[in-house]
Amino acid sequence: MSRLAPRPQPDRPGERTAAPPSAELPRGAAALPLPLPPPLPHEDPITRLPLLVLYPHSRCNCRCLMCDIWRDRGKRELAAADVARWLPEWRRLGVERVVLSGGEALLHTELWRLCDLLRGAGIGITLLSTGLLLARDAARLVAVCDDVVVSLDGPRQVHDLIRNVPRAFDRLAAGVGAVRAAGVAAVRAAGGTGTRISGRCTVQRANFHALRATVAAARDVGLERLSFLAADVTSEAFNRPGGWDRESAAEVALREEDLEPLAAELAALAREHAADFASGFLAESPRKLERRLLQHFAALLGRAGFAPNACNAPWVSAVIETDGTVRPCFFQPPLGKLHAGGGEAGGGAAGDGEDSGSLAAILNSPSAIAWRRGLDVARDAICRRCVCSLCLRRGEAAGRIGESGDVVEGGDVVEGDEGGGMP
Repeated sequence: MSRLAPRPQPDRPGERTAAPPSAELPRGAAALPLPLPPPLPHEDPITRLPLLVLYPHSRCNCRCLMCDIWRDRGKRELAAADVARWLPEWRRLGVERVVLSGGEALLHTELWRLCDLLRGAGIGITLLSTGLLLARDAARLVAVCDDVVVSLDGPRQVHDLIRNVPRAFDRLAAGVGAVRAAGVAAVRAAGGTGTRISGRCTVQRANFHALRATVAAARDVGLERLSFLAADVTSEAFNRPGGWDRESAAEVALREEDLEPLAAELAALAREHAADFASGFLAESPRKLERRLLQHFAALLGRAGFAPNACNAPWVSAVIETDGTVRPCFFQPPLGKLHAGGGEAGGGAAGDGEDSGSLAAILNSPSAIAWRRGLDVARDAICRRCVCSLCLRRGEAAGRIGESGDVVEGGDVVEGDEGGGMP
């Protein structure tokens, strides 16, 4: 899943063993993780939904090169009253964690009431953020969020260029410091594990040459973990109805002459940051980065096939946008729409209009079930090009998933062992 974010942990600290010799792994590359539990099954109808992604606010406070959410000048919000009305059903569905994506969730006028509702229901919270408002909201944030995932696009100059906002890097750094300080104070006062803050870098033409510098920047600002994903240039997500035209996509995607320098940068990253891979500071293994970055951009150019995709997002998670639109993930067509104030739900591109207004009714409408049963993630055109797939395993949603998932740009999102959402 995208700005999906939060997240299941593909390569977790403490679960690594010595890697066997391999011609594909450079000396000093990260060791392989121990076997994980099997992915949650593809079950229909859906009776359990561990992970839910919300877009609390429609606007963003950055103007990123790889995202068009900022072009939406509206101010739509998910009302806290509606969340309160939907919560009993979410609990019946077994929602364990909510990922606040977007848009920038910290722009929401009732965010803390919304978070209190979720916490009161025993639901964990992961916040995906641009980081610009973290310093302002640090004290309140650490009281309600388990995980914060910020967008880090490179060292200062590169980050500011991509975010297209003055002093974006310095404001992010100040915000991370404020969250860490507030978290330490909260733990000392009340005990507990505190709020973990990590970063996600959306790799694109403007920063692929600076992966090692991005790792150094993540260390400098005080992040606890860093993950990489490729910029999405093929879907309608991130406020791109109809998708980008070829010229717009070419401004962000790598070109053929960039592939060899990217391969060299990845090799140098594996060689010079072996300890960061081994410790889990870098969430993906070198091999996975080659697959999810180099192979992906090569496939977009017709120079390679897309990496295999093992995703269970449509069966274990859902996305609710600011207007109540329900999607099976960031990128696939809508299944229906939840209306504010208890109204009826209407069918979307994948829906049939038979929804009763509840999330379960939308997810389990005849057309939604038929769509999932006909979905082959290994062959589906959207799935094959996905930059942040989700492979959720038993027990993962309840834990800290924010720092290593693949989620969204501009909102950043969630990925699992085989995939990734956030910018």
